[in-house]
Amino acid sequence: MVRKHLIAISLSSLFSATAIAQSLQGQVVDESGQPISGASVQLHGVYGTQVANEQGQFSYSQVREGKVELHVSAPGFAHKSVRLNIPSQGLADVRVVLLDTSIEVVDVTASPFHASAIESALPVTVLSGDKLRNKQASTLGDTLAGEVGVHSNFHGSVASTPIIRGLDGPRVLITQNGLDAGDASRVGPDHAVSAEASTATQIEVLRGPATLFYGSGAIGGVVNVVDNRVPTDNQTRGEWTLEHTSVNDQKLAAFNLNSGLDRFALHLDGYWRESDDYKVPGPAEQGIDDGADKVKNSAAQSHGFTLGGSYLLDNGYVGISYGRLDREYGVPGHSHGDEDVAVTADMQQDRVQLLSELRFEQGFISAIRTKLSYTDYEHAEIESGLVGTTFANESKEARVEFLHNEVLGWHGGLSLHYKRSDFAATGAEAFTPPSVTDSLALALMEERHFGPLLAQLGARIERVTLKADNVLFPEAVVHAHGDEGHEDLSHGDQVIRRFTAEHEFEPYSLSAGLVWDFSEGYNLGLSLSHSQRAPAASELLSFGPHIGTGSYEVGALFKLYQDEHGDAYLGLTDQAVDLESANNLDLTLRKFSGDLGFILNGFYNRVDNYYYQQNTGLFAESGHDHSHDHDHDHDHGDEELPVYLFAQDDVVLHGFESQLFWQFLSEWKLTLQGDYVRARLQDGGDLPRTPPLRLGANLAYEGQSLSGDLGVTRYFNQDRTAALESDTDGYTLVDLNLTYHLGVSGHELAIYLKGHNLTDEEARPHTSFLKHLAPLPGRSVALGIRGYF
Repeated sequence: MVRKHLIAISLSSLFSATAIAQSLQGQVVDESGQPISGASVQLHGVYGTQVANEQGQFSYSQVREGKVELHVSAPGFAHKSVRLNIPSQGLADVRVVLLDTSIEVVDVTASPFHASAIESALPVTVLSGDKLRNKQASTLGDTLAGEVGVHSNFHGSVASTPIIRGLDGPRVLITQNGLDAGDASRVGPDHAVSAEASTATQIEVLRGPATLFYGSGAIGGVVNVVDNRVPTDNQTRGEWTLEHTSVNDQKLAAFNLNSGLDRFALHLDGYWRESDDYKVPGPAEQGIDDGADKVKNSAAQSHGFTLGGSYLLDNGYVGISYGRLDREYGVPGHSHGDEDVAVTADMQQDRVQLLSELRFEQGFISAIRTKLSYTDYEHAEIESGLVGTTFANESKEARVEFLHNEVLGWHGGLSLHYKRSDFAATGAEAFTPPSVTDSLALALMEERHFGPLLAQLGARIERVTLKADNVLFPEAVVHAHGDEGHEDLSHGDQVIRRFTAEHEFEPYSLSAGLVWDFSEGYNLGLSLSHSQRAPAASELLSFGPHIGTGSYEVGALFKLYQDEHGDAYLGLTDQAVDLESANNLDLTLRKFSGDLGFILNGFYNRVDNYYYQQNTGLFAESGHDHSHDHDHDHDHGDEELPVYLFAQDDVVLHGFESQLFWQFLSEWKLTLQGDYVRARLQDGGDLPRTPPLRLGANLAYEGQSLSGDLGVTRYFNQDRTAALESDTDGYTLVDLNLTYHLGVSGHELAIYLKGHNLTDEEARPHTSFLKHLAPLPGRSVALGIRGYF
């Protein structure tokens, strides 16, 4: 009985008051002392945000005695964190002065720490509001392709994923409200991302290793798509969009709605998009003029909806949502010999999310955040009306964060994270076997202010298991072009060996960050991290033709050997399967006050045991036989595909990102930016598909009713290429956005015009697998109308 009482007392102390609640009152003003109406004021550890009144005043009645932290923000001003010591009688004369800024500052929800573009040790980018809508494309990678440090692995306008500082695929984690998107986009560039931008409220990009928060899959960065599918308030508001785009005759309709009653909040959103093959400035295939001015098989259609609801508490919320996505799109660039073969992808996803947050104003525990998701994903590749390969991924994820109030000046928390992915590829062209990946992680994150210095520390340990019960080692006739009469190295067997692969990894991550406000309106950010990544199943176990990339993929469990005659053949490797280990340094200098601001980033990233696809210079049969379909005479009825083998090597990636913002008039702003990454093997040589140097300028006007911007971006030629990789010419893109705002019956309407590639320039991204077959779209004009209520 005594023991039970002791446990009850211990638990209650976590959430009970430690001091008598006091009052806190203050005012938010600008540099000239004028009140800032509508400023957002948030007290650390207290649920919800207050909005300052017309005199800039705010008031809290329940504040614990002692040290507290106040975060204040307002549009057009730099965010500010204020440290206060609440005496026994409370505080009534707090004055918070915000500095004007030319930098758009939006909070990042993807980080457990408070973060924005001017406050984080780790470089971040946030797209929201009209800026997000102006850059919105049909794929996530293309939506973000113009952001500093971010490129797209453009795949014929139907699929693309973001490339962050030269890293993509399994190293860049795509999340939706902080949880893995659960699709197959990291398996191949022809697999579309399931997260939809048209119904998102903001998209966040964390550049550099974010493994501390999200696990080893985020060794290169995180893209978090944020929406209101689990609403946190019952305020009635919404948005709808209708748009038509000329270059591919695309039609788009999208909407989202939030409402509720009493303690219940509801959310509903949906979209529909349909497009034809897109036009290009000249012949799609490089060096071949077939008279066509479109990229064949680049049409797409998709639709989806989300329904969510929450129960609102005085200190938080708990909610659940269900989302459905259907997408069918062509896979450009697939052919057999001289014959173009239409391949389409049919994708469906069902997703359930449960999110909750509970805040405790007093006691040791300040908040408990819970995120759960279940995703059922399927992706079928269809050729000539028949399903060739089906990719399925059933994933479950749970993350619980326990945040604590200040202890010895530190506040932060503990995160428990579990994720399971049951992935299967079945069919004639399944190049990777079914596998199950489980991960369980524990992470600790803490931060503390030391005067003008903010220190952030974190550590994470994971246990990752990968199991595949039926790994195939099939026959593979590999040869160089020009070889005559190559022999069947499998001795006539279709499968040389079947075996079970089981691997267990224990990656860990450590990070330390500093943000130093060394002068008013200036700060310096430093981030140091050591991150490890367990290889993905596709990197280890692949063996076969990949229909979307036109390559024969072979995983790192296999190796290229030579027999006694000097002929090449594939066999199982005798080398250990290692973790990737990355050591990353980020240095950031910011000026965020006044009409002129800038953000300068430099980074250095060394990755040991880096997995990448190496072009062997050899070819293998795809397994297709269309000789009976046409009269062409081939030596072999099958199409030959280049063999790409996953290899491991030590690599170095370093570069810079720079942005300058000049508000030279109240309505006019000029933004200049540039980024560059050098990705090389430590012992010599370059990594494939590395983005080139890029410089851009954007001139924006923001008037009472009319707004717009003109952007020019120069992509330089890329001649630092991997073995057997071709150079890519540079190109310049010119874009224009115009929006006219008007009010009708109390609702706000925006009529907009978006022009892309206005000079109709032939542009072939070096980062694309299909750069020789599918350039970027030609001149395009989109006309749309958007309503807010």
